[in-house]
Amino acid sequence: QVWLVESGGGLVQPGGSLRLSCVASGNGFGFIMYRMGWYRQAPGKQRELVATITGEDNTNYADSVKGRFTISRDNAKKTVSLQMNSLKPDDTAVYYCNAYFQPARRDDWGQGTQVTVSS
Repeated sequence: QVWLVESGGGLVQPGGSLRLSCVASGNGFGFIMYRMGWYRQAPGKQRELVATITGEDNTNYADSVKGRFTISRDNAKKTVSLQMNSLKPDDTAVYYCNAYFQPARRDDWGQGTQVTVSS
């Protein structure tokens, strides 16, 4: 089991930037074995994938955030970050950190952090 704690959410004006961070911990788990990701859920909407990154730094982004968001990871520090630029009101959501362990097809989730984009 892996524990995930997000931080960095807040209120920002349209066109602004935020950087989200997620710290992973557990009982000696192999962080590099997990595909890490960020998902978000807006009010009245289903949770959707924002970006993922593998231990080999292969990335995948939702079309709605390509060119604006960048996901990265630090395997030594067991962290994953999401740099969000040119933010839009439609980016407003609770953002969740995700860890996926492919050999067991197991997902772990953080508690979420609120991002609000409003003027």
